[in-house]
Amino acid sequence: MNPIIETLTGMDAITDQVVAMDLLISAKSGIRNYAMAVTEAGTPEIKEILTRHLEEALNMHEQISTYMAEKGWYHAWDTNEQISLDLNNINTALNLPTL
Repeated sequence: MNPIIETLTGMDAITDQVVAMDLLISAKSGIRNYAMAVTEAGTPEIKEILTRHLEEALNMHEQISTYMAEKGWYHAWDTNEQISLDLNNINTALNLPTL
């Protein structure tokens, strides 16, 4: 999106938030997939490799979630605050002007 339009519509900050949330969701999906793959590994060598990848995915998830929490975009330990933020984001998206 054009940076000028992002600023005028107030979407400059929310765009970063959306990208970060998408990355967090992808990291969570990767963690689940690696965890399942570890339990299905056919050899100790494959299990070791998958476990290493799982640990890297967990580290990436921690970095993303910490970044988002510092920005005020993610409230993993305060569900009421997270729900409020999610509802605010939904309302913002529903009220965007169509271009």
